[in-house]
Amino acid sequence: MKKWESNFQLGETLTHEQLDFFDQHGVIMFRNFISKEKVATFLSEINRLEQLWLSEGREKVNGIPLKFGKDEAGNKTIQRFCFTSLYSDALNELLNDPRLSQLSALLAPYEGRVAENEKDGLVVNNYLNTKNSTFTQMGWHTDSPRDLFLGQKIMPMLNVGIHLDECPFENGGLRVLPGTHKQNVLKLLFGKKYFIDNNDDKNEVGFDIHSGDLTVHDGRLWHRVKQSPKYGEESRRRVMYVPIVTGKYKPKDENSKTPFYHRFTSKVHH
Repeated sequence: MKKWESNFQLGETLTHEQLDFFDQHGVIMFRNFISKEKVATFLSEINRLEQLWLSEGREKVNGIPLKFGKDEAGNKTIQRFCFTSLYSDALNELLNDPRLSQLSALLAPYEGRVAENEKDGLVVNNYLNTKNSTFTQMGWHTDSPRDLFLGQKIMPMLNVGIHLDECPFENGGLRVLPGTHKQNVLKLLFGKKYFIDNNDDKNEVGFDIHSGDLTVHDGRLWHRVKQSPKYGEESRRRVMYVPIVTGKYKPKDENSKTPFYHRFTSKVHH
C-alpha cells in the first residue's frame, strides 16, 4: 500500500499530461480546487440541510434513502446526503463551475454531463468513527454494477470528489487500485466481494488529501474508503461526490422509486 503525490492543478482545460495520467491510472487528484472560504460555506450549507431534513423527518430524497447515524454525543446525524445541490444555491453554483464540466474530456469519445438530478445527484458522505456511526468506511467496490442492476449496459462515468476535511494518508480515506478501470467484466463483477471486503491490498494507493482538493476516478475502478484510526470528531471526513455521466438522460424527482440495490447496500456499508 503506497501513497501517491499529486501536484496537478485544474485549469480551464485539461493538459495532455493530465489526460494521459488519467487514461493510464483511472484516477487523478487536483490540488486547491476550491478555497478555504468556499469549504466553510459548503460546510455551513450541509449543516443547514442536516438540521432542516432532521426536523422535517425526511428519509429519502428523490427516492434515494438518506443514511443516518449518531455522533459522539449520541445525537442523530445524517451520514449520507443526496441531491444536495437541488436544495442549496451555493452548491448549485458549484456544479455550474465550468472547470467541472470540462472534466468530461476524461470520458472522450463519449459526451459527459454533470448529473445534478440523475443517479444520486450531489452526494455528501459524512464519515465518522464513533460507536453509533453507521458510516465509518466503505468496502471495495466499483460504481458500475448499478448499471447492470438497472438493466443497462455498463457506461463510462466519472465520480468527482470535492474534499471538505483534511485527510492525510495515515487517516484512511480514498484508496484505489490504479489501472483497474480497464479490467474485463468478470473482474469488474467478481474481482472482490462488493462492499464486504475492507482488506488492504498490496497494489492499492492512497493520497494526502487537503480540504479543497478534488479527486476524479473512473466508475469502473476498484476503490474503497479506509476507516480512520482516529475516533470521534478527529475522524470526521466530509466529501461531496457528483457523477459525470454519459448515455441517456435519466432525471429523478420526488416520485422516483427507490432502486432495489439501496436495500442491499444499506446492510453492508458499515
